[in-house]
Amino acid sequence: MAEPILEVKNISKEFTSKGVCVKAVTDVSFSVNEGETVGIVGESGCGKTTLGRCIIRAIEATKGSVMYRAADGKTYDFLQIDKKQMKDMRKELQMIFQDPYASLDPRMTVYDIISEPLKANFKLSKDELAARVMDIAKKVGLNTSYLKRYPHAFSGGQRQRIGIARALVLTPRVIVCDEAVSALDVSIRAQIINLLKDLQKEFRLTYLFISHDLSVVEHISDKVGVMYLGKMVEYATSQELFAHPLHPYTEALLSAVPVADPDYKMDRIPLEGEIPNPANPPSGCYFHERCRYCKEICRQQAPAFEELSQGHFVACHCAKELKLRGFADIMKS
Repeated sequence: MAEPILEVKNISKEFTSKGVCVKAVTDVSFSVNEGETVGIVGESGCGKTTLGRCIIRAIEATKGSVMYRAADGKTYDFLQIDKKQMKDMRKELQMIFQDPYASLDPRMTVYDIISEPLKANFKLSKDELAARVMDIAKKVGLNTSYLKRYPHAFSGGQRQRIGIARALVLTPRVIVCDEAVSALDVSIRAQIINLLKDLQKEFRLTYLFISHDLSVVEHISDKVGVMYLGKMVEYATSQELFAHPLHPYTEALLSAVPVADPDYKMDRIPLEGEIPNPANPPSGCYFHERCRYCKEICRQQAPAFEELSQGHFVACHCAKELKLRGFADIMKS
């Protein structure tokens, strides 16, 4: 069996400004096995991106730990190591950013963008540097004769390939993909997803795939975590979560997945009300104000995030008694 390469334990992140504290991520815990893809889904503003950035220390978490099993076989708390250790280990954890138009420096050529991580982490000769850049550019499908051009000369799909090449050039073990395909056209999106899967097989990569598109997440992920207002409310294998959701919010998300059939009438489960303010979250279960199964205990007491069946975790007081519909059941109705 694959061993966990990442164990995220009780990660929280709060942003404070002018006396107002926003709880962006609250006590999120899950594990990721080596070589697998874990999808993180939820509405915009639920804390997905903040979680991903906290895990790789692009921003500092308020509390929690990320136990990372490094290439040397030792396990480190990535959030507690010093700057020198972090620089040495940074080669193993990389990120693909959401916006391919904003994440590339317009004043740098594509060659410079891809080679910059190598220059920062290794002492390579000019020829060695060029060989590494050319090799990774070919692997992600970039025309090597265009590497001296600037990002504005490339389409969105090509720019995302540049971002992937920049992340891969250090041969990392873990990559956080933050909405890596959301800004792309459908046809280009499929190409990038297939590219990510091919690269995963070749390099045995581990992905944390952040997205709001459940159809993409189902296709690419081995496990899926569902977030709501900064909290993880459900975590299971992709097959289990789509077939047997245990949280009402997950059921509502599944009912909103678009279907490529003009004659199909979607049976959506409407969520009434607005997403609560993370600076002033509701008492009890954060979802209770929009949940049609809400009970009095939901208003008063926050549910524990517990394992109800093998590998299936949920935070819901009513999970044991509810019979929620999976994606296939919603399609049939």
